Amino acid sequence: MFRFDSVTFLDILRVPSLTIESGRITSLLGASGSGKTTLLRMLNKMVSPTLGEIFYKDRPLREIDSVLHRREVLMLSQTPVMFEGSVRDNLLAGLRFRKEVYPEDAVLSAMLERVRLDKPLSEPVEKLSGGEKQRLALGRVLLLDAPVYLMDEPSSSLDEDTATAVIDRITACVREKNKTLVLVTHSGAVANKYSDDIVEIRNKVAERRGV
Repeated sequence: MFRFDSVTFLDILRVPSLTIESGRITSLLGASGSGKTTLLRMLNKMVSPTLGEIFYKDRPLREIDSVLHRREVLMLSQTPVMFEGSVRDNLLAGLRFRKEVYPEDAVLSAMLERVRLDKPLSEPVEKLSGGEKQRLALGRVLLLDAPVYLMDEPSSSLDEDTATAVIDRITACVREKNKTLVLVTHSGAVANKYSDDIVEIRNKVAERRGV
């Protein structure tokens, strides 16, 4: 699905050769500041390589319209944006921007249960904690039902038990629907447990390693 050919980004990261395959869960593993988020941002066209080429479905990523690309390849950052209003308003935000039909409240409530957010749809978003906002943003992204998800430490604001439950449900959803997930983590345990493939970043170089 994605292919890197002799990619460099400034003096931050080198990706000599890498393929991220469709329908699989790939973890980007490395220490804080190693370049994991930079690699994820390149997949989403938020930054472009200084040198080399990235391909998406065998087409140079630089030739693909950024807006259209981001409709297929959705990114969830560590500090996702919240919109004024209720939990319902925030769940529907992505669909509203795309001018798509809204699902019924039962579907929205089921998504909240999937991401373990026990809040009414009418709850004002400003009353949510950081971890609750992170789960709400995750639900918003999953509702868009994209082929590819890019997630940057999606459980970083959660306690250990909740984080495990949320990642369990994300990965189960991805596998059930045959989606592609690229997951940034600093935890070798998380990478080993959930991944089909692991890309490890050491000394500013990203390379695939065995699971």
